[in-house]
Amino acid sequence: MDAVLRRCLAIREGEDVVIVADPDSVELARALLDGARAAGADAVAIELPPLGRRGTEPPPTVAAALAASDVFIAPCLPSLSHTRARATASETGARGATMPGATVDTVARLMTADFDVVARRSRAVAELLTAADGARMTCPHGTELELDLRGREGIGDDGDLAAVGAFGNLPCGEGFIAPAGGSGRLVAHSIARLGRTPPRRIEVEEGRLVDADDPQFLELLDAHGPDGRHLAELGVGTNENATLTGNMLEDEKILGTCHVAFGASASIGGTVAVPVHLDTLVLDPTLVVGGTTVVEAGRFVL
Repeated sequence: MDAVLRRCLAIREGEDVVIVADPDSVELARALLDGARAAGADAVAIELPPLGRRGTEPPPTVAAALAASDVFIAPCLPSLSHTRARATASETGARGATMPGATVDTVARLMTADFDVVARRSRAVAELLTAADGARMTCPHGTELELDLRGREGIGDDGDLAAVGAFGNLPCGEGFIAPAGGSGRLVAHSIARLGRTPPRRIEVEEGRLVDADDPQFLELLDAHGPDGRHLAELGVGTNENATLTGNMLEDEKILGTCHVAFGASASIGGTVAVPVHLDTLVLDPTLVVGGTTVVEAGRFVL
């Protein structure tokens, strides 16, 4: 846990640390709690009710605890990344990380990657996404997607969360952007909250999902209104230790893969704020950003 607590979040003696878990992440929360206390922090852990008994936003008491903390860590589902509670905590200066679906094993494997290399890859992807007007993704399974990147800035998920108000996703390892628009087809082999799937077709027109052959995926998005189908993110995995597990927290970090998300984008440079953000994973992609090939047939080449 030292990589999470000391290297990424730089927890210091006397800081107030809040860990928000659920019944499935109690083991990881305990390890984080012990590690934070060993670093000298005044750390507490909060266990949320089972998933079926709560919504996306945490209870008001938990939101208040996040905003009052110096550091927050949230290994719970659904992710707190795109919630008002998390945004408010960041705005008040708390630094933190969401770790939705992470386990002790996930952290142990992915956080032992070469941080310097992962950071260099992630920043290079982010810089290229910022500089380019557009991107094109294809794959042998049927993906053909054109993306408009004009006016948007890429973000490098390099695990550096030591600054006041810093926020990110751990384990780290991606470069990503909120596209301004896009059209085409993508074929996914893993979908957030649904896990690994047979190839699933998703059709996009003018920045919106218009059709998909997985009705459960559509139900999860449509439960939050029309903006649930908004094209929210293009990302590239940069962590060589990540493998395909069906847990999107890890899957989207796989070196040489790409992911496309729908729903909320406001927290990553877009304009849509809605309490859902679901990633879909594309295997064996070729991604050309501007005129530069970033991934070729599933191989990171940038």
